[in-house]
Amino acid sequence: MSNDIVLKVQNLKKYFGSVKAIDNISFEVEKGEIFGFLGPNGAGKTTTIRLLLDFIRAQSGSVEIFEIKSTESNFYEARKKIGYLIAGTNLVESWTGRDHIDYQQALFGHSKILLSLLKRFEFDTSPRVKTLSTGNRQKLGLIMALMHEPELLVMDEPTVGLDPMLQEEVYRIFKRLSQKGVTIFMSSHNLPEVEKVCTRVAMIKEGKLITVRKISDLEGKKIHSVRIVFDEPIDQKNIEDKNIKVVKEIEDGLQISVKGDIDSFIKKIAKLKVKTIQISQANLEEIFFEFYRK
Repeated sequence: MSNDIVLKVQNLKKYFGSVKAIDNISFEVEKGEIFGFLGPNGAGKTTTIRLLLDFIRAQSGSVEIFEIKSTESNFYEARKKIGYLIAGTNLVESWTGRDHIDYQQALFGHSKILLSLLKRFEFDTSPRVKTLSTGNRQKLGLIMALMHEPELLVMDEPTVGLDPMLQEEVYRIFKRLSQKGVTIFMSSHNLPEVEKVCTRVAMIKEGKLITVRKISDLEGKKIHSVRIVFDEPIDQKNIEDKNIKVVKEIEDGLQISVKGDIDSFIKKIAKLKVKTIQISQANLEEIFFEFYRK
């Protein structure tokens, strides 16, 4: 495996009985990437993360992290370099936040950035976990994932339960870590979040990968939303073709979806009497659902 590839997944399959949770997925994540793993609830995101961390084993295929396969006896060497967050899996209800932090430091040594993290997340370590809100549980999970400055972060819905200001702080932390060469793999169903921080994204549907793309490539996908008002009645059949679809009728006009080069659409309507026209490029959410429908 290339030194630039931190995480490599090949032909991974995981079934629960007759249910295909993960069905033959493959992808690679490079050093310093913020890699988004996108899909609705139940698509297979958390199962994939559990496979990456060797919490569960696949029927077939392989996971390789820092050039060590998860099934090899020395995988613990790779695990030392990983910080992870999976909701609820590493929190003990009867322990306080301080208990968790002390236990982690006993395992991995003193954290040089702990005080900074506690301040940034405004986290009180004294209450027991069972009394914590969802947001404070998430803060503790993030602190534990970050406190030993891992080379790879594996994050399952990292901003769930956080207020908008704290979400933005998490995004800033991720971007800063990425600039330092830390690799971040984050699953999410929050499309604006992924669009904001990720460099590449994999889309998963019913355990199968739909696509793996650079965010810039997705943004460059030529899907435009056009709102157009005419000065005279028109026959919409004269506008529609395989790439131009009328989404709905509006007062004196149409809402139109245009795939491909917008120039061909402009030429088509140039002969019509147009009163107003608004053109916007699709955001990641619209593009995602275009892939998801296929």
